[in-house]
Amino acid sequence: MKARIKFSKTGSMRFIGHLDVMRYFQKAFRRADIALSCSQGFSPHQLMSFASPLGIGLSSDAEYLDIVLEDGESVDGFVPRLNAVMNDEIRVKGFTLLEESSKTSMAVLAACDYLVTVKKGKDSFLLDIPGRREAVKELLAQDSIEICKKTKRSEKIVDIRENIYQITDSLQEFEAFTGISYGTAALDPVEYSPVLYMQLTAGSVVNIKPELVIEALCRQAGEEYGWLSYQIHRMEMYADMDAVKGEVHTMSSATPCRLVPLSEYGRNEDFLRHKETVPKKN
Repeated sequence: MKARIKFSKTGSMRFIGHLDVMRYFQKAFRRADIALSCSQGFSPHQLMSFASPLGIGLSSDAEYLDIVLEDGESVDGFVPRLNAVMNDEIRVKGFTLLEESSKTSMAVLAACDYLVTVKKGKDSFLLDIPGRREAVKELLAQDSIEICKKTKRSEKIVDIRENIYQITDSLQEFEAFTGISYGTAALDPVEYSPVLYMQLTAGSVVNIKPELVIEALCRQAGEEYGWLSYQIHRMEMYADMDAVKGEVHTMSSATPCRLVPLSEYGRNEDFLRHKETVPKKN
């Protein structure tokens, strides 16, 4: 049975890498006595994949892990069973069974939401409300936004303008744009000052990091970009309902992307109906 887990990653756990998070979940499943299907061959491993590895130091309220449960494995009380064997800085927030024909979250990822904050004691022009609003307005007014995108092997100039779907310093405006109520992010408001909310293209074909947008804003305002001043928090991840393999649909494409949270993509409707009919325990 295919399933998808939504989890948060905060606190000191944001400093562990992708492979360590995978090992963490492998051990958690064993401790919770949850049986996962394994690959075939000489070195079998549990079948699991992440939507998009979170960068070291970034926190998140919306990470996604796809797994394959063994046939007959009970899903009753799945979330509390798993959370009971995990620490408080990686918590399972949601679980759903998927249709057997559904694609992995990694394959369908199309966009991500981010919260940009300034760390306590750090300086940034983004702390000035009129200044940051003017910088955002001027940046989005441009026909192209060229930045230098660096990888381990090369550097290249790319235009990210059409990959920026929204930037605002208003949570209310951002929620109206995305149609999602985010609640309070798992960040200490004393330690981190929220300054911007962003929705950007993400996925295996094109993946725009929020740090690149912050750098472009600093350049627009004539300010120096100090990456240590900012804490990035991922708020949600989306699939494109009209995605075509190998293509990237943006909001400005001839066929605009139609985004839906990964927690809602490919869901097994029979499982959802079962959840709705099961009486809750007092």
